[in-house]
Amino acid sequence: METQRAVVALTIGPVLLIATYLGGWFYFVPLVALLVVAGFEYARIMHALNHNTPRWLLLPAIGLLLAAQWWGEPVLVGLVFFTAIFVALVYCLRLFERGVTYDAALDWFALVTGIVLLGLVAGHFFLLRRLPVNGWQWTVLALMSIWFADMGAYGVGKFLAGRFILGRHPLAPRLSPKKTVEGYVGGILIGTTAALITANVLGLPLLLAGLAGLAVSVLGLFGDLSISLLKREAGMKDSGKLFPGHGGALDRLDSLIWAVTIVYYLVVFLSPYFPSVG
Repeated sequence: METQRAVVALTIGPVLLIATYLGGWFYFVPLVALLVVAGFEYARIMHALNHNTPRWLLLPAIGLLLAAQWWGEPVLVGLVFFTAIFVALVYCLRLFERGVTYDAALDWFALVTGIVLLGLVAGHFFLLRRLPVNGWQWTVLALMSIWFADMGAYGVGKFLAGRFILGRHPLAPRLSPKKTVEGYVGGILIGTTAALITANVLGLPLLLAGLAGLAVSVLGLFGDLSISLLKREAGMKDSGKLFPGHGGALDRLDSLIWAVTIVYYLVVFLSPYFPSVG
């Protein structure tokens, strides 16, 4: 299992970093493919929770929203989003009227949540990469920060907690039994350090990069736990089997979605106050 995790991480990570650097279709196509697969897995989880989330509706909505944000037209994004949630509403109203379900409101909320998370929020992968100044560099920083925070938390929690001075205190035993407070703190320190090193290499402002790395390392965990919540209630260990040792696409993207979104807004609002070192 550990070997599988390492091989997958050392393969997927560099591929995504190269795609981020190249941009364009090299970046758009693999990310949309992964997010559509994640949508497929999300629908599977919702089905296990007895919610009607048809893939014929959810997956095109996700794909079109991502395309609209990659295209960069805010009016188009709004139109696609409105259309998607309106069609989802009509579908759920029809389910209720036909007596197919009496939880139509929850079905609609489940559909809208999937569209928002994997279509609207995940679209920040493209918004961040399309920033006019240092777009690919900030995207790389977001990826490196969350990856190293995750690896740091895993390493500290698994190999250090309980073996040396550190203890082993569960962080969220019901949602994710293997996560520890020690691992979380270690992940924050390592993720922030990775952000600073990445910023130094890529010529990004160190103070803003450190703040972004800290925010991603602290808050990215909640993206992970949000999907853990869905899986626990559905009685599933992983969202899928796309990545051996790592689970499905949704398992791998849960924290990344929040990481790129956090970095995007920090850069947009705070970059004028932090001079670049490059």
